[in-house]
Amino acid sequence: MLKIAIIVGSTRPNRRAPEVAKWIHDIASRRTDAAFEIVDIGEYDLPVLDEPMPPSMGNYAKEHTRAWSARIASFDGYIFIVPEYNHSISGSLKNAIDFVYHEWTNKAAGFVSYGTTGGVRAVEHLRGVMAEIQIADVRAHVSLSLHTDFVNYREFRPAPGHQGQVDTLLNQLVAWSAAMKGVREDARKAKVAA
Repeated sequence: MLKIAIIVGSTRPNRRAPEVAKWIHDIASRRTDAAFEIVDIGEYDLPVLDEPMPPSMGNYAKEHTRAWSARIASFDGYIFIVPEYNHSISGSLKNAIDFVYHEWTNKAAGFVSYGTTGGVRAVEHLRGVMAEIQIADVRAHVSLSLHTDFVNYREFRPAPGHQGQVDTLLNQLVAWSAAMKGVREDARKAKVAA
């Protein structure tokens, strides 16, 4: 069965990302075509990138990097919960992505964003990052507004119309995650044959 991580993309105190991740997990867990797990980057306590070698080398010197590597490598796809900070993604999310490379490659991702403008600018930045680490990102995107989906900008109450958007995102992500699993297997076979 496909395994998909719901990545909590913020470590800021009083963040809303864990609530959004739980909402996505509750919806996704009703499906039978994939298993979904919440992965909170805050639980890994990653410092600012401190590996002496580039992540593309896969030669990790630090235990925190090896733990993060093993966790990320165990999934076939990802849903990034993305708050918008200053028209982009959080520094902690970018740092977590940058710690490893091949663990992300030839997998699929979808995005759930939030902010005063729905977090759309953060997702546009994140799509460029995904291209560089060779993740196929799906078109469907759930955009949540701090004005209409959070009471007083704090209490998460998503509008009912978002359910259909989540379902579309999950349908696309599961399909692409399955396809990319085949791509990874073909790449592995080609490497063995070489």
